Amino acid sequence: MTPRRTIVVTDYSFPDLALETAVLAQGDCDIVGHHCSNEAELMAAVANADAVITQFAKINANVIGAMTRARAIVRYGIGVDNVDLDAARAHGLPVSNIPDYCIDEVADHTLAFILGLTRQVVTHTADLRAGQWRLATPVTGMRVLRQQTVGVVGFGRIGREVVGRLRAFKCRVLVHDPVVAATDIAAAGAEARPLDALLAESDIVSLHCPSSAATRQLIRAETLARMKPGALLVNVARGDLVDTAALVQALQSGQLGGAALDVFDPEPLPVDHVLRSLPNLIVAPHIASVSPTAVKALREGAATRALAAARGQLPPNIVNGVSTARVLA
Repeated sequence: MTPRRTIVVTDYSFPDLALETAVLAQGDCDIVGHHCSNEAELMAAVANADAVITQFAKINANVIGAMTRARAIVRYGIGVDNVDLDAARAHGLPVSNIPDYCIDEVADHTLAFILGLTRQVVTHTADLRAGQWRLATPVTGMRVLRQQTVGVVGFGRIGREVVGRLRAFKCRVLVHDPVVAATDIAAAGAEARPLDALLAESDIVSLHCPSSAATRQLIRAETLARMKPGALLVNVARGDLVDTAALVQALQSGQLGGAALDVFDPEPLPVDHVLRSLPNLIVAPHIASVSPTAVKALREGAATRALAAARGQLPPNIVNGVSTARVLA
């Protein structure tokens, strides 16, 4: 008789794991959910897992070393910056993500942020609720998107969808992505630019690149100084792409005319953090990816990958270069 396998979920923000359980019902697998808050809890939770699903928990080298039976780590989401990919690779442990569950949601949210900034939607909502009936900003704060140059940093799945949406507004679109050919960018109706040129030419900069050693704090005092005075910044990618202290200074000084953030460094954003109170900032609590369809696809996709791994198969979308299923002693 084949022994039952165990799928461990290190942490999750959903009310329950009913969707995952339904997927795993087709196999001889049990699912065990945790809300691990530290390394010791994580190491204990994953010790005997046949596959691990994680959301936000820090899966570092020590936690990976404690995975004596796991055949894969699956991330609820696109980004995998909470997982030590090198350590997983060294253990022959594939790391899989869900790369396409929320492309439309995040692209839509990006446009919502851009329009919210250019049309001062939040500013006027707050002013009206405070009893006013007026233009709450200088006329120069009311921008027409068609007259703007928008710089898109990152031309992956989401970046491409953002560019497609921007073209409908007839604005000029610049793109920086060092691994995409300029001809591919041009074919999408945008213009390829080095990062410095994109920052200098853009009225609005929108970030759509992953967090990596090359992109962390991509937006910092030095790069903010290269942007147009009064430019707008949108970040729906990862919080650590932006130096928070430099961002605050740029917003307070007027170097940035405004920003819209769905992601932060740190997360969750502390209740007394200055970013919660700046008047030229739109904020959301890392929810750009959310819709009923997206959440269902995310959770079922993660469970399907974990089930395949627990059965000894290599799951799809391996992001750390492991090309064969893990062989256990």
